[in-house]
Amino acid sequence: MTYNDLKQDAQKALKVLTQQPEVDAKRITLIGHSEGGEIVTRIATTVNPIIKVDNIVLMAPRIEKPIDQVYYGFVIFPIEYAKQVLDKNHNGSFSLQQALQDQIFHSLIGSGNTTTTTTSLNLHNASISNGTKLLKSFYNSSKDVYININTELKPFLEKRFEKAFEGTKCDILSGVPCPIYLKSLINLQPTLNTIDNVSNSTSILILHGQNDSGSRVQLAFLLQQRLAELNHPDHTLITYSNLGHLFYPSTRWTTESGPMPEYVLADLYSWLQSHSGFTPSYTFMHSSNTSSYSNFINN
Repeated sequence: MTYNDLKQDAQKALKVLTQQPEVDAKRITLIGHSEGGEIVTRIATTVNPIIKVDNIVLMAPRIEKPIDQVYYGFVIFPIEYAKQVLDKNHNGSFSLQQALQDQIFHSLIGSGNTTTTTTSLNLHNASISNGTKLLKSFYNSSKDVYININTELKPFLEKRFEKAFEGTKCDILSGVPCPIYLKSLINLQPTLNTIDNVSNSTSILILHGQNDSGSRVQLAFLLQQRLAELNHPDHTLITYSNLGHLFYPSTRWTTESGPMPEYVLADLYSWLQSHSGFTPSYTFMHSSNTSSYSNFINN
C-alpha cells in the first residue's frame, strides 16, 4: 500500500457517492481524520466540473510534511518523554532500570505507537519485549546504569527511523508502517501548503485535541493562521482540552480510544447544520472543554 493508493480509494469513493440519485454532486461535504484529513484537503483542490466540494471537515489532520511527522513520532516524541518524565534530575540522562520499568517509554521506542487499547494489548506487550532487548543491547553504549539522552538515546532512535525505510517486508508486531508506505510519503507536500489551493467557496472546519500526540495542536494553530493569511472567508478551528488524537480523553503521552464526547459531536453537527442550507444562522454548542477560533462570513 502507498499513500497514492489511499488517495485514489478516496477519490473512487467520492465518485461512487456522487452517482447516487439522492446525492447532489454540487453540494458535497468531505470529512477526514488524521491522514484522512490530509487526503480530503487534496481531493478538495482537484478541479472537477461535475463535483463541487462545499465543505471539508479536518479532524486531527496531518498538517506538516508526512515525513516530518514520522520523524517526530520515531525520534522527537520519545526524546521529549525522556526529558520531561524520565530525566527527573534534569541532567540529560535517566537510569536503565527506570527505563525498563516504564511501559509508556517501551511503547514509544518499541513500536512508535502511543495508542493503548485492549485490542492492541498483544502488540503492546510485544513492543515492551522488543524494547527491553533494545535497551539492554543497543543504545546503552557506555554499558553503565544510565542512558544519556543526546549521545545514546537519540542516535538509537535516529537509526531506528532510518531502518524503518529499508526493505519491503511488513512486521505487524512492530507497529511500524511498512517501508513501501513510508517511502511513498517522502516527497509529499504538507497540508499547510496544499490548503492554499482549496477554493474560497469551500468552508473549512478543523477539530483538534490539545493532547494529540499524533498531530500536535500547535500545527492546527499554524493551519488556522495560514487560512487567515489567505483571507479564506469561512474557516473555523475548535480545540478540545484533554482530548487525544482519537478525540477521547488522553494524556500528553498516550492515545486512548473510546466513544467520542457528545460536545465534540454537537459542535460537528452544529457546524454541518449551519452549512447545509437548512438553517439561517451559525451557532456552536459550546462547552467548557471547547475553544473555538473562527473567521466566518454569513452570506
